[in-house]
Amino acid sequence: MRQQSGDASLLRRLNTAAILRHLRGAESATFAELAKAARVSRPTAEAVVEELLAEGWAEECGEDSAERQRGRPAKRFRFRASAGHVVGVSIGAYRLFAMVADLGGRVVATHRMAVYPEMPADERMAAIVGLVEQAATDLGDADALAGRGAGRFAAVGVGTTGVVDARGRVVKSIALPGWTGLELQAELSRMIPAPVLVENDMRLAVLAEHWRGVAVGRRDVVYLFTGNRMSLGLLIDGVPYRGSHGASGELGEQPGGLWKVWSHVVDYAMSVEPGELRSPGQAAEFAFTRALEGDPRAVKTVEAFATGLAEGLVTVVNPLDPEMVVIGGALSRGGELLTGPIQAYLNRVCLYPPEVVASRLGVESIVVGALKLALNNADKLLFS
Repeated sequence: MRQQSGDASLLRRLNTAAILRHLRGAESATFAELAKAARVSRPTAEAVVEELLAEGWAEECGEDSAERQRGRPAKRFRFRASAGHVVGVSIGAYRLFAMVADLGGRVVATHRMAVYPEMPADERMAAIVGLVEQAATDLGDADALAGRGAGRFAAVGVGTTGVVDARGRVVKSIALPGWTGLELQAELSRMIPAPVLVENDMRLAVLAEHWRGVAVGRRDVVYLFTGNRMSLGLLIDGVPYRGSHGASGELGEQPGGLWKVWSHVVDYAMSVEPGELRSPGQAAEFAFTRALEGDPRAVKTVEAFATGLAEGLVTVVNPLDPEMVVIGGALSRGGELLTGPIQAYLNRVCLYPPEVVASRLGVESIVVGALKLALNNADKLLFS
């Protein structure tokens, strides 16, 4: 970037951002390396680093041994990730989950809170705020940003079920009462003294897989969330796809109801234990457990269930041509029992079959994605 004359204060901020950005991306750096990377003089680099050290954004980490051998020891510096923290929150019908990380992405705390599906919207939001406040309190003064309570966070990322538009409004949600039409991002921003971002949970789940899950390094991914509901997350050219109305991944009504595949596991569970009422997701987990124990009928049931999932997936996989399909959610614990039949089916019917893998993040994928959303926003604020 060519520097021009003008406001000295603005130029100083630009130089600071450039040096901080280089420190963030490097393991460590000397004054000379920082000056070269930021295209500034060495005295300017030294002045900026001294300021960053005083404010806690950088720390000294020893001397360059190669320079010491030449008789000119050079101090080395690195970005101090613990200077700030972000929090990711996932909102579910039965549980709220918060995860706190420093600015290097290192998770330092997790918090969970049980809720219930019929909880009114205002009570659910108050619980979210309480969870974030608890996370801030538990950080302690030594590792937190200056401020009080949740104001210590550089950003708060929130993942929620439903169609979420670009400004964080829940356009439609059938899972949570009072959630449709809720200006969730705006409401939480009024109650939490930190930048708040709200996004659809499936877009955050596929973002998490791309960041720290099984899809690291992949550019085009289909993420299938499995549980008592089915939803998709799409990663296209490395970016979660929103769609024109923010409704990408919403499956809507399927022929025969919520994907007729549930009938395989529900019928099996009812036949084995007629008196036990289970949700579709619980019935699937029951069948998986019995299959792992060697029940041949359970093995066939799980195979039929997985093949049914594959038949639905192929309508997305064939036109999108992804590199990978990730099976996430609670049923990802089924592992090869679930991915094997899906892979076999896609191998038969796809011109370029994608790799099918089970998520290792499981039910944590949404909160991890919310954490990444918060980190991305903190980076924009920090380096702009």
